[in-house]
Amino acid sequence: MMRAVVQRVSRASVSVGATVVGEIGWGLVVLLGIGDQDTEADADAMADKLAGLRILADNAGKMNLSVVDLGGEVLVISQFTLYGDVRKGRRPSFVHAADSEQADPLVRRVADGVAAHGVTVATGEFGAHMEVDLVNNGPVTVVIETADGRIR
Repeated sequence: MMRAVVQRVSRASVSVGATVVGEIGWGLVVLLGIGDQDTEADADAMADKLAGLRILADNAGKMNLSVVDLGGEVLVISQFTLYGDVRKGRRPSFVHAADSEQADPLVRRVADGVAAHGVTVATGEFGAHMEVDLVNNGPVTVVIETADGRIR
């Protein structure tokens, strides 16, 4: 099950050390966790949902528009810790997180899939220790999950 925590932002950037590796203006920050059972179909479903997700405000201030509608941007950041299972003990278990050989191509597929909708997409650096700086607009935060190539 692919997991995404999506935040509506006024601006955001991600850095590795002192270097900014991804930066956007207003739009969406997507923290993306890939599970060991995720497939390309899950990545495609997630990309389509992110591009069409109507959580940006229209002229009346209602969440009614997507990044495609408004020309917003998306910052996709791999976040394996979304698979931290804390049901037992005090230390998270990550046994259901995909390994890097599986996860990296799926993260790229999600980013490329959003970009295919005409959206400007920036990314973090897969596997690196990153610092994320963002201004959550609203605040608006939603969680999206896929299973078997469909949104749950």
